[in-house]
This record gives sequence, structure tokens and C-alpha cells, in this order.
Amino acid sequence: MTNFKHFVFLAVMASLSLTACTSKKDRINPLTVERPAEDIFKEAQAADKNGEFNKASTLYNEVERQHPYSDLATQAQIRLAESAYENLKYDDAIVAIDRFVELHPGHPNVDYAYYLKAMCYYEQITDVARDQGMTEQSLEALETVINRFPDSKYARDAILKRDLVLDHLAGKEMEIGRYYQHKEEYNAAINRFLNVIKNYQTTTHAPEALHRLVESYTVLGLKEEATRVAAVLGHNYPGSQWYQDSYNLLDPVQRKSLKDKRSWVNRTISDVLKPD
Repeated sequence: MTNFKHFVFLAVMASLSLTACTSKKDRINPLTVERPAEDIFKEAQAADKNGEFNKASTLYNEVERQHPYSDLATQAQIRLAESAYENLKYDDAIVAIDRFVELHPGHPNVDYAYYLKAMCYYEQITDVARDQGMTEQSLEALETVINRFPDSKYARDAILKRDLVLDHLAGKEMEIGRYYQHKEEYNAAINRFLNVIKNYQTTTHAPEALHRLVESYTVLGLKEEATRVAAVLGHNYPGSQWYQDSYNLLDPVQRKSLKDKRSWVNRTISDVLKPD
């Protein structure tokens, strides 16, 4: 009887061992099996094309893991970032891009990597009613492309997008300024409008910012400041409705002062920030 029990015990243990081995074998991810870099990369591209982002990501990482010194490993790194970007996985894309730049700072496509990073931020910009942290990051990333790679084919588009980002940030400042103005908190409003003139004077919001300054100064009884800003507005945007609206706010004495062109002919928008 004892021998029989011993036999049964050994049989059970052998069965458990076989089951464990089988389970372990079953858990092996077929995507991570060792094979040539070309095969893994092609499969990753196919998965990418079919919209299988997770599978493609695993395979691109496998190219680098199994063949870290191959040319395809470098291609897989940048393609991993592109795939994440295309699938709106912006955080994953930024992580991949930062790693690529760290490993290959002198790569011929490093300008593209920086541009792709900027696009990750740019495409997450929300409307002016929300926090503009992502907009600020987008601006910083775009300026990196422009300043570090001025001759790059991506620089021109980065400049265009930077202008849009600046306009967006200016719009946020104007929204806050108008809010303060509506609440009759004129000093706070003036600070916002001055910030537009100081930092975003090339945007489409500059003429309105000047007009809002004229409005605010007029309400506060600061006629000299209102006249000076109106003059700058008239010199730079003579045919705009904003100038006409500002002109209508001025009294006869202020209007007469505006007619003396010699006093204002050299005025630029930046002069709004300077005392007379």
C-alpha cells in the first residue's frame, strides 16, 4: 500500500510539473520571440497600418531590444513616436521622442523629432476659456525648432504655428482683460491689455488691446494716457474700427492733440509701454 501511495504521489507531481511547464510555454509572447530585425520591423509596420497600436509598439520596442545596434533600431524608435502621435497617444509620443533625442542628438532627423514633439503639444491646445499650460508648452517647443533648426524644412511651418499660438495666448489675455473691465476692475484690466501690447503686439488682438486701454484710461480720468494710446492706435491702425471707437471717446482737446502729427508720427506700439 505504501509503494502504491508513493507511486501516486510521484505521478501527481509529474503531472503538475508538466502542467506548469505547459502553462509557462503558453505564456510566452510570440511577439517577443528572437528573430531578425527586418522581420520584426515589417510585422510592426503591418500592425501599424492595420491600426493595431499596442502590437506595433511592442514590435518596435522589440527591434531595439533584440537588435540595439542595428539601423532598424533607430528607425523603430522614431516610428514608435510617430505611431503614438498618429494614434493620439501624445504622452507616449513625447516620451519616445525625448528618448530618441537623448540617444541620437546628432541624427539627421533630429529636427523632425523636435517638430513632432511640438505637434504633440500643439494639437492639444484647448479654447481660450481653459488653462493655457499646453499652449505655453507648444510655444516653447515650436521656438526650439525655429531657433535650433532655422534652415530646416520644418522651420517655416513652425513659424506659422507659433504665430497662431501667440494669437491664441493673446486671445486669452484679452478675455481676462475684458472680464476685469466688465467688473470695473480697471487697473487689473489695464495690466492684461498692456501684456498683450508688450508680448503679443504682432497678433490680431493688438488694435483691440489699444482701444481697451483708451477705454480704461478714459474711465479712470487719465486723459493724457488715453490720448497717447489713441495716437499710437491711429498711427498703426488708422483705418480700423478700433481707432474710430477710441477717437469717439476723446474730448475736443484730446482730438485736437491727435491732429498734431508731428507729436505722434514716430510712435510705435511699444511706446504705449513708455511714459511721456
